[in-house]
Amino acid sequence: MKQNRRQFLKTATLATLGSGLIVDGALAGGKPALFSVNRTAGRNAKMKLSFRPYELQLRHVFTVATYSRTTTPDVQVEIAYDGIVGYGEASMPPYLGETVESVMNFLAKVNLEQFDDPFRLEDILAYIDGIMPGNTAAKASVDIALHDLVGKLLGAPWYKIWGLDKEKTPSTTFTIGIDTADVVRKKTEEVAGQFNILKVKLGRENDKEMIETIRSVSDLPIAVDANQGWTDKKYALDMIHWLKEKGIVMVEQPMPKTQLDDMAWVTQHSPLPVFADESLQRLGDVAGLSGAFTGINIKLMKCTGMREAWKMVTLARALNMKVMVGCMTETSCAISAAAQFSPAVDFADLDGALLIANDKFKGMEVVKGKITLNDLPGIGVVKL
Repeated sequence: MKQNRRQFLKTATLATLGSGLIVDGALAGGKPALFSVNRTAGRNAKMKLSFRPYELQLRHVFTVATYSRTTTPDVQVEIAYDGIVGYGEASMPPYLGETVESVMNFLAKVNLEQFDDPFRLEDILAYIDGIMPGNTAAKASVDIALHDLVGKLLGAPWYKIWGLDKEKTPSTTFTIGIDTADVVRKKTEEVAGQFNILKVKLGRENDKEMIETIRSVSDLPIAVDANQGWTDKKYALDMIHWLKEKGIVMVEQPMPKTQLDDMAWVTQHSPLPVFADESLQRLGDVAGLSGAFTGINIKLMKCTGMREAWKMVTLARALNMKVMVGCMTETSCAISAAAQFSPAVDFADLDGALLIANDKFKGMEVVKGKITLNDLPGIGVVKL
């Protein structure tokens, strides 16, 4: 009976934390009281933030509509508290506008020692967000590490804290960048049998050749990301109709984010769901995109992390919008963090760690194309 009661209290605690409230003493079997957590062992402990640069090495040249690259700058973050370490990271592809130097400068301004309770997620992350504007990847690195730490203190993964069923995770797309027909064909053949859905980068003059090349060797469903590459709304709609005939199942950001009215017209007439990517940064953008897009693509590096991402999921659903979770090229640290809310989304593009050759973590795995979560506490990673 005592064991059952203790398990009930632990479950109640996790559900309460997921809704933004914290419970005092429940994990120890004590009487729950809202808004604080007292851990005797950690009462005098302080959170200590550390960080270091790390360059991600890509397995292949990565090309989208506007640039190509072979590496991605990254900063690895740790928050230590009472003998427990939470891991986070900031990944910085060129279009984010952040650099290793800017992230390091931002993190140098962070003082977590002023907070004696890591469970004060709202207060701590509001402080982080208020240090200076922008710097979303830098802020995400702290958010991820803090969530990892709190999950470890609770002894539970975040998908459980949010009340999600890990069996409902979607398949992840595998991204094929813009390239020559021979390279595209080779990349497609390399992943044959490993994935259930592909993602193809479009937005240049060889778009139809890209799709035809993939279709010559694979009949898998395809998600398309045009990366704002189509500027004429009638051309964009014609392309979407053509793509539907080729087995494409969704289209991401077909037009420039500055052309929202044109985008709304395309979405209204589109036979496929259309998702916002570059048009979407943070929570405050979601409501304004309702009607202009079918759904939104949430990326931790753009929205400042897990806390805000979960709020974006909730708001999008309230607006009857579809939800996708995406990523940059990242280690399994940030990928596993994003995967924690993947059971709540319609599409997932969480192949970022599979695209790099020097992953520092083991976490979420892709098994037969499907996102597979483990039961490790926090974001579910082990440092290699």
